[in-house]
Amino acid sequence: MIRMGRCWLGVWLGLLSLWVRADPEADRLRDAALASWREGRRTNAVEQVSAALGADPGDARLWNLRAQMRSLLGMLDGAEQDLGRALDLEPGSAFLHQERGTLRFRAGRVPEAVMDFDRANELGESLRPQNWQRGIALYYVGRFADARRQFELHQTVNAADVENAAWHFLCRAREAGEGVEAARKGLMPFVGDSRVPMREIHALFAGTATPADVLAAAREGEPTAEALRGREFYAHLYIALHHAATGDTAAERSHAEEAARRADAGGYMGDVARVHLAHLTPKSPAPKP
Repeated sequence: MIRMGRCWLGVWLGLLSLWVRADPEADRLRDAALASWREGRRTNAVEQVSAALGADPGDARLWNLRAQMRSLLGMLDGAEQDLGRALDLEPGSAFLHQERGTLRFRAGRVPEAVMDFDRANELGESLRPQNWQRGIALYYVGRFADARRQFELHQTVNAADVENAAWHFLCRAREAGEGVEAARKGLMPFVGDSRVPMREIHALFAGTATPADVLAAAREGEPTAEALRGREFYAHLYIALHHAATGDTAAERSHAEEAARRADAGGYMGDVARVHLAHLTPKSPAPKP
């Protein structure tokens, strides 16, 4: 999958420096906010964007800018509210619907995320094949056939991605009339995903490797502590998902918990691990009156 880490923000903020607006005071405050963010003064940056919004509340880009900053600071509710305000101003924006869907998924509100991802696909033709986030969200709401089709579409633009093949497998295995053996027969081929341990993860889903093989590959060599954490995160996540397909619920939970412990090493997929674990945790019944 395309990684959604924090490194993209620098490029995005650089592009915003070309953004020329009519309100000079809001423009000044926006530039000050960008400078503060680059210098690591994150709280100041959010406050300065808030001041810019006070000067020009009708600019959807300012609402989106504050949403991005709040999201990276873990302020998901505030970020979602900002994107809602941006969408009030630009309801036809596929990008804004996609961003809000991402936030809603991270917050565990998967059905609401699906609504935004579906709308983003409707509005943005060029976005559709890239929208693997929608496929994952569809899996968790049980729309397995729709999710499978989304991953098949993503395969046309990202054929070397083992994760896409794994999610396609998961959807086929859960789809009516299919099952694990049908999913194995239809497993998308391995064509060169160089990340460790993706080759072994693909072999696990193909039925030619074991979870122990995946973990051994993740720990091979002398990776740094950070690299090892990332490798083990993906190993445990996809072992858990494979156990979900084959019906070993105890092993699924064990590996899902291990993935969740390492989730910060996984970017957006770390949020997927948290969502998956939450789906395995039964909700407490409401107290009787």
